[in-house]
Amino acid sequence: MTKVSAIIVAAGGSQRMGEIDKMFAPVAGRATLVRVLDTFQKCRKIDHIVVVMSSRNIEECRRLVAAEGWSKVKDVVLGGPRRQDSVIEGLRRTKEADWVIIHDGARPLVTIDLIEKGLEAAKETGAAVAAVPITDTVKYAKKDDIVIRTLDRQYLRAVQTPQVFRADVIRNTYKFTPGEVTDDSALVEKAGYKVKLYMGSYANIKITTPDDLAMAGALLK
Repeated sequence: MTKVSAIIVAAGGSQRMGEIDKMFAPVAGRATLVRVLDTFQKCRKIDHIVVVMSSRNIEECRRLVAAEGWSKVKDVVLGGPRRQDSVIEGLRRTKEADWVIIHDGARPLVTIDLIEKGLEAAKETGAAVAAVPITDTVKYAKKDDIVIRTLDRQYLRAVQTPQVFRADVIRNTYKFTPGEVTDDSALVEKAGYKVKLYMGSYANIKITTPDDLAMAGALLK
């Protein structure tokens, strides 16, 4: 039997949220992080959950886990200064896993279906990422805002999480983390592994600004 661990990365600083802490901000009456953890707890394919938190939120998260009784949340750990540092802290708690799923704690509309589709897609190459086709026309420009070219959107995808990796693939990749990255699959690509894209959801938005909270609430309704 295989063991699947999920790392929920929730150690960001919410800089673009003003005074709102997006992890505990309500989305249709329930906190962002609560919605994420509820979904992973209910997914039968998930065996073990690690939550990576900032120093200001880690104790509140531990209290929340105890109050909600999420049996699969085995570890709540302190994140690092960069996203990849937080992922590394999570990986240290997944040593028995055969598969690792990494998900942004700020994506509260994730579904069980998205998680399970990712696990299935990852069987092909050892790495799979939720993504959606871009619907807008995209221009490539430099600092002076003069357009260099218009990109062909039929080949463009907006990447989301969950991102699913065979455990050896993501562990080997994170031994080498040059520079700062905001996407785990980008590191996997640089390490020479093939990454499979699978259909995400346009509703699977990331909470970055206060407007995103309102949009997420509207989507749930």
